[in-house]
Amino acid sequence: MEAIETLIYFGMSPSVFAVVYYAVLLIASCAATIYNQRAAFMMLFSLLLLSIIVGIVGGATWLAMFVVIAIVIGMAAMMSFTFREFMILLVSRDMGKELRTAPLTAAFGMFVIFIYVIAGIFAPWIAPYGEAEVISSAFAPADQNMLLGADQLGRDMFSRLIYGTRNSVGLALTATILAFILGATLGLLAATKGGWFDNLMGRIADVIMSIPSLIFALLMLSIFGPSMPVIIIAVAIIYAPRVFRLTRAVAGDVVVMDYIEAAKLRGEGMFYLIRREILPNSTAPLIAEFGLEFCFVFLLVAGLSFLGLGIQPPTADWGSMVRENATLISFGEITPLIPAAAIALLTVGVNFVVDWMLHRSSGLKEQ
Repeated sequence: MEAIETLIYFGMSPSVFAVVYYAVLLIASCAATIYNQRAAFMMLFSLLLLSIIVGIVGGATWLAMFVVIAIVIGMAAMMSFTFREFMILLVSRDMGKELRTAPLTAAFGMFVIFIYVIAGIFAPWIAPYGEAEVISSAFAPADQNMLLGADQLGRDMFSRLIYGTRNSVGLALTATILAFILGATLGLLAATKGGWFDNLMGRIADVIMSIPSLIFALLMLSIFGPSMPVIIIAVAIIYAPRVFRLTRAVAGDVVVMDYIEAAKLRGEGMFYLIRREILPNSTAPLIAEFGLEFCFVFLLVAGLSFLGLGIQPPTADWGSMVRENATLISFGEITPLIPAAAIALLTVGVNFVVDWMLHRSSGLKEQ
């Protein structure tokens, strides 16, 4: 209904809007055909057919909502394209060639990651209020001073959302780095040494992976308390075996290569083989795995915070923000969904970038 009210506010009735919208899409489709732009024609005419179906099924309300969604997707695509071109100008020529092959989804993921990094680093300057500063009454509506309203204690939701970027993403990133260092180091050592060390590390990894991650995290936090160091260590222990298994498999394929045997015959030590021969040839899948592990860790940390065992108040955290303001959903407010959307957006963005990196490391070429 808000979309219809917006149309009326601008002096356009729903029927006139529908006619103008369909006419613009039809003219644009014909223009794309005349200028032999096959991809543009397929996109525009498909959008026209979908719009007709939505308009028939849901009427003007659904059509207006569909147009808003299409505009948002189009703006995201244009922003992704311009951000990709901006990065191409900043990096070296070889890296620019790689970025030019990146799909718009990967560019969108890079843009999302960039925005989150900026928000996390400059949170004290971006947020208008402190993360624990009470400035209004509980659940106060949005106004000119509070973009997203207030939470259950009267704190600015927008400020806590910005500070939550630093806390939630920072904690997940720290835990992922620790898990990756531990798992990758042991995986490289196991692939290089082999023998009893390889078997022992493999059995330990199997035991840890057999325990459900959420149950293991809840057990650790129940015993040692929900502090940040405990969360980081517990999450690192949970996900280090996954990194170990992948690193062991990738490095195991490299160890049997002829140039490794040649290096051994030259008398090179184990750490030289890992640093100069094995690790450089295993980088691409490990970087992609780092992105995937970050997504898993990020969702686990958010889930723990939602359960009350993650980052503790008054520190801002997206998972706890969803739990604290969940009662607003029953009143038709979308405020609790905003931190949940922030979690989902970062997860989707990272996965877009990881998919592109996996495609590159697989050696497949775009047709």
